[in-house]
Amino acid sequence: MTNAVCICKISVDMFYKRDILPALEKELVKKEITVITGMRQVGKTTLLRHLYDQVDSANKVMLDIGNPLQRNIFEEKNFDAIWNNLKEFEVIKDKKAYLFLDEIQNLPSISQAIKYLYDHYNIKFVLTGSSSYYLKNLFPESLAGRKIVFEIFPLTFREFLRFNGIEKKTGEKNKIRYELYKPYYLEYLEYGGFPSVVLEKDVQRKKLLLQEVFTSYFEIDAKNLSNFGDMAKLRSLILLLAGRVSSKIEVAKLSSELFSSRETIYNYISFLEKSYFITLVPKFSKSIDRQAAGSKKLYFCDGGMTNMLGRVSEGQLLEQSVFQDLRAEHNLNYYSNQSGSEIDFILDGRIGLEVKQSASRRDISNLEKKAEKLNLKEKYIVSLQYSNEKKVILATDL
Repeated sequence: MTNAVCICKISVDMFYKRDILPALEKELVKKEITVITGMRQVGKTTLLRHLYDQVDSANKVMLDIGNPLQRNIFEEKNFDAIWNNLKEFEVIKDKKAYLFLDEIQNLPSISQAIKYLYDHYNIKFVLTGSSSYYLKNLFPESLAGRKIVFEIFPLTFREFLRFNGIEKKTGEKNKIRYELYKPYYLEYLEYGGFPSVVLEKDVQRKKLLLQEVFTSYFEIDAKNLSNFGDMAKLRSLILLLAGRVSSKIEVAKLSSELFSSRETIYNYISFLEKSYFITLVPKFSKSIDRQAAGSKKLYFCDGGMTNMLGRVSEGQLLEQSVFQDLRAEHNLNYYSNQSGSEIDFILDGRIGLEVKQSASRRDISNLEKKAEKLNLKEKYIVSLQYSNEKKVILATDL
């Protein structure tokens, strides 16, 4: 009991810097509404609390819109009356106010009140919402031109190391550094990057926490934000998709296996993508039309989630983790031709990456031939095992 309490206390009270934090802090002095979105339990509320603490003003408040009493503040028909409710928190309209609102998806109508207050008063809003499915469907019209959206994901490996007390170093390949990082990377492959899972040291509790992340997503976001009549089919689809991570989506096969129409499968997949549970990476093509029409490759929100839900190979988990390190900072595609030749990732239309558990000179030669046909400026093998080859990037150094 004592250890469990201590672990919980550390995860709540300690603040671990996320790579996106400097960009968020810069927005505090900007007029536009800052919107932080992403899956449940990726650390949005923790970031919100930190940003709240950075504001040097007494005219500020942080509210949980998941709390019915605090949600009631914004349910006034006359939006000017909201100020009367905010007086309880010593927030006034006569000078610049800072409103930090957590879990805004719990009040779908709140965007109207936010728009009115933003347009008529000197307010800096910082908002969090747990699903882009809600934000992208309800916020664009009402807050067009008034907001900057930041997407938060489970931890990258750099952040994973930071949560374990290690600041990742960059530079030339180093065998000693590789040996230091490798055990952490293997843990990252198996359990992923959800902050609560990373901070938990007990292996069995890591598994329980991953199950809880999935349960909260399925029981709260999926059920509340979708209008699907058959949630069991959605769950079955998720389990099928888990085993197909890093593979191309074939809707016809999924439709056949689940005895559902293709339209239903498309709707399920669209929801899973818009609520951050999966990502579909398009095929690379010089033609935007061909790129949009081609089959897409599937990745999950997190490697630990993938590992928990499906039977996947080490190669699939490795490619999934590489995806997690790349997704926030790069526009991603993959390449394949009719003969089956593939490049796992093409970054920003100019860099080709092939993911291997170990890299050989033959792998490098084959990649260079494929990349030359696509006029890619750079090409590398990403390898789990150590290699001195210049064209090999260690997965631990990515």
